[in-house]
Amino acid sequence: MTTDRSDGHILSLLREPATKEKGFRVMMDTYKERIYWHIRRIVVLHEDAEDILQETFINAYRFIGSFNGKSKIYTWLYRIATNECIRMLRNRKKMNRNIEELTDKHTLKLSTTDMESGDEILVKFQNAVLQLPEKQRLVFTMRYYDDLPYEDICYILKTSVNALKTNYHYAQEKIKEHMLNN
Repeated sequence: MTTDRSDGHILSLLREPATKEKGFRVMMDTYKERIYWHIRRIVVLHEDAEDILQETFINAYRFIGSFNGKSKIYTWLYRIATNECIRMLRNRKKMNRNIEELTDKHTLKLSTTDMESGDEILVKFQNAVLQLPEKQRLVFTMRYYDDLPYEDICYILKTSVNALKTNYHYAQEKIKEHMLNN
């Protein structure tokens, strides 16, 4: 038996008290993997991604009543997840961890994990992404990895298409420069 996973069906389940739990399970089953990988590309570590994924769905459950349906459910979830990622990264900065220390830690973690082919280029690429400023990293991960349209990213980050295109362009240039010079 195939479950209807359309936004309309999920929302209809979520809005009815008798089917809210089922609707939430369908929503999680439908979007948890995409949201997890979106988070993981921003925060890198699996443990952090799992924590943020859980917070994302807790917030979605708490605030489903405020979802107005003007965007897609996954776009709304991406926005919640992105905000949770930003919150975590900023909290870490407040705890006197500078970005270089985090980048070194994540790069070391990436280079010491079991990689099937020992692909150093992938580690180098990920290191370049980690060194991007926060806004450029967010735009780059959503556009490059998730292939989100600029309009969806606009909604998630609350900015203009032109600003996103500029950030994406600068991110690409910085990554290219890093890949050529390191």
